[in-house]
Amino acid sequence: PLPPLCAPAPNAPNDAERPTDRDPFPPQTTMSEKSITYSSTRGCASQRHLPFREVVMRGLAHDRGLFVPDALPTVTRDEVEGWRGLKYHELATEVIAKFVKDDEVPRDVLADIVKRSCDAFRTIDVTPVVDVGGHMVLELFHGPTFAFKDVALQMLGNFFEYFLSTGSNGGRLTVLGATSGDTGSAAIYGLRGKKGVDCVILYPEGRVSAIQERQMTTVPDDNIHCVAVEGTFDDCQDLVKASFADAAFRERVKLGAVNSINWCRVLAQTTYYFWSYLRVTDKHPLIGEVNFSVPTGNFGDILAGYYAKRMGLPVGRLVVATNENDILHRFFTKGEYHRLDINKTISPSMDICVSSNFERYLYHLADEDPAALADWMKAFESTGELTIAGRKLDRARKDFGSSRCDTAMTLETIKRYSDEYDYVLCPHSAVGVAAIHRAGMVNPGTVCLATAHEGKFPDAVKRAVDPLPDPPAELQKLWTMKVRKTNSPNDLKAIQDLVEGKIEERMKKQGLTGGSGGGGGGSRGVAIMGAGGSLSGQVKKVVLAAAGIGVA
Repeated sequence: PLPPLCAPAPNAPNDAERPTDRDPFPPQTTMSEKSITYSSTRGCASQRHLPFREVVMRGLAHDRGLFVPDALPTVTRDEVEGWRGLKYHELATEVIAKFVKDDEVPRDVLADIVKRSCDAFRTIDVTPVVDVGGHMVLELFHGPTFAFKDVALQMLGNFFEYFLSTGSNGGRLTVLGATSGDTGSAAIYGLRGKKGVDCVILYPEGRVSAIQERQMTTVPDDNIHCVAVEGTFDDCQDLVKASFADAAFRERVKLGAVNSINWCRVLAQTTYYFWSYLRVTDKHPLIGEVNFSVPTGNFGDILAGYYAKRMGLPVGRLVVATNENDILHRFFTKGEYHRLDINKTISPSMDICVSSNFERYLYHLADEDPAALADWMKAFESTGELTIAGRKLDRARKDFGSSRCDTAMTLETIKRYSDEYDYVLCPHSAVGVAAIHRAGMVNPGTVCLATAHEGKFPDAVKRAVDPLPDPPAELQKLWTMKVRKTNSPNDLKAIQDLVEGKIEERMKKQGLTGGSGGGGGGSRGVAIMGAGGSLSGQVKKVVLAAAGIGVA
């Protein structure tokens, strides 16, 4: 059982004081040299106004809430226009710097972190925008694991590395994550070999694609630990949340999160909304607002678009595209966020019945009232149901459209685009494309997010396209590599014991001592990367300066 919620902050408004329909954010209208701070959606006084560094390292708030920005920086159209000629890493740095100032990460270090993250991609554009079938497609699959999550997790891994190397957690971190397919491999490739980091990924046995499992379990680095759990993705996610709620375990292993609950991931994903807007309007300068259709499971990807829109990016409609696991579609059409059993589909990364990031949006829908949000979540956790109506539902429908596309529609869309446009969609991306056809939104001002390469889902795609295109060489070689994984029951104690055992095993193998989660060290908790690390020269200088060590 989870511990009781932390009490809301003393100044949380009561029912009589709650505003009824105000803007869900107080925008930051003036530039500030201070970084944006963050507070938990559930209002615990000790989890308010925390800095970016602490929020990234912590992941989940200690009251089980999610961190949201205390203010939202704004951008003007003129400012966005001024970014039109920038390369992706330059644009991403500008967007992230709206939230993260020199008091958290020096600007030159931030630029270095973002550039090294983008250098991991196979194209200089990082996320190309292409014209297919009369609308635009944002290709988010050019990273190391051929999935959209590479954008955020390459950045998160590099932020972890910088923060650990400048004193956070005494240089030690255990990342515990749950995956429905793509998060696990993207996290692993973002964290492999990082000094002071153990990465433990839980995934549902038999409920990810064979290639997704291979991408995770063939990484040989000693700090990577893959665990196949008997159960569903939601079971894995519950084990992660319960572990974060266990204060003794959390502190003992220095727990951190890479799932989309980590604010850094949402922030990183806002960058490609800005990028794609500029690329669409490069080709079609008369388009005023750009629409986005997003294959949606955990709600983090489309939430990034929501934040970009609130910042001032000219975004029109945001369409939540779901498969048969349609809890979000039912919410936006009927106001019913009701948990049902998971249906196993051909788009496994969307086979989710509780969207972990949705709490952030509900917080804003509740007029940023943590007491109201806590009541909603307490009711949902006990009954599996949350229902809204009236003005709240009207506002939610104004913020998001939605569509449900079943397997037959998904396969029909894959086949049609292959036959008519010689373009092969993955089964997740096809859900987003099918949604705009159903909504009558096929036009050059609509962008569909292509969230993964079709080569990751050959069994599903072959039901619509035969013969299949040759898969990328990076995916083909997975079948020749050694697999490392551990099986576990769906049991909290078993998972926690396994985590501590894996950390101890890794430390012994590397000849380290010092208890669970070890690996950092040095003056003031600073860990300088050796030959096997990946800190750039610029970051090393900052690390040495923070430690009071001269730099030649």
